[in-house]
Amino acid sequence: MGDHWTTIESDPGVFSELLERMGVKGVQMEELWSLDEDSLHSLKPIYGLIFLFKWQKEEDGRPVAADFEEKGVFFASQVINNACATQAIVNVLMNRPELDIGAELAQLRDFTSGFPPEMKGLAIGNSECIRSVHNSFSPPQPIVPEERDDEKGEAFHFIAYLPVTGALYELDGLKPGPIKLADCSEDDWLPKAAAAITERMGRYAASEVKFNLMACIEDRRQKYRREVAQQQHLQERIRAKLGNSAPPAPPADAAAGAGAAEVPLPDDPDTLAARLAESEGEVDRLQAALAMEEERRRQWADENIRRRTDYIPFAFQLLSALAEAGQLQPLVERAKEAHAAKLEERRRQQQQGSS
Repeated sequence: MGDHWTTIESDPGVFSELLERMGVKGVQMEELWSLDEDSLHSLKPIYGLIFLFKWQKEEDGRPVAADFEEKGVFFASQVINNACATQAIVNVLMNRPELDIGAELAQLRDFTSGFPPEMKGLAIGNSECIRSVHNSFSPPQPIVPEERDDEKGEAFHFIAYLPVTGALYELDGLKPGPIKLADCSEDDWLPKAAAAITERMGRYAASEVKFNLMACIEDRRQKYRREVAQQQHLQERIRAKLGNSAPPAPPADAAAGAGAAEVPLPDDPDTLAARLAESEGEVDRLQAALAMEEERRRQWADENIRRRTDYIPFAFQLLSALAEAGQLQPLVERAKEAHAAKLEERRRQQQQGSS
């Protein structure tokens, strides 16, 4: 099977760049802080939800969907360590035919068509492209630490929720197959998925607070650019009607909303002028949102560079230079004194609080 897979950080900036480097276009990951209707609506279109939680052994009597292969559900078992996050995302992408998932994933989906879940998992584990992109977010480590999920040795797990052919599924790579949660449509699957995730969090609430939820969504930059182009086309139509000139041709570029039905415009000039002003304000809002998203992407890129950087040689050279200059030991002594002072202050506050 594939070579070693490292643990990577659960972060939308990491997973969004991971998607891009695997060849996926027009998709990003976004962290969710709430499952309320407004929060979910603001991120639409949502292609799937990825739920991270601290794994604990429990009995699950829910049956696996017996007809999932006939329904066209792509499901890969998790057969490699440390890859459950990437695999959960891949499970979402493979079940979304409307997405441009790139040549590598498209070829993998075609190649594994008809394979059982275990073989699909092995195929993902043996994908050099997926493994190398996944591992690229871990810095080179001259001192290899013992493998564990965190300092307590806790295991964390990712599962996916998404609709496929009229049903909502839970895709957990540690289960023998997908679990059908409910019948649904593209319009109503999110509230049902939110209810399932909320119920799961409730079961763990007494002993566990470590949860993370991300949504697989359309690239915000692509969405904002498309909506700006649509508003600009609307403004051209309004100005043409106000000037009694021929309307502009419908946009031919999909990024500008090609193929979308054009809403009829009113005849009243005052109403048209109001609509024009409203559209100009919307363009300003969208361009500001686009600029913020572009800045966030630059921040993600900087953070990911730092994640890949091995700072141990720098720290070693710095300490060596300080020692040669005779400055290291005084700094150590000052740090010890500062630490002792903090401990003494904490002890004094505790005594005052108990008196």
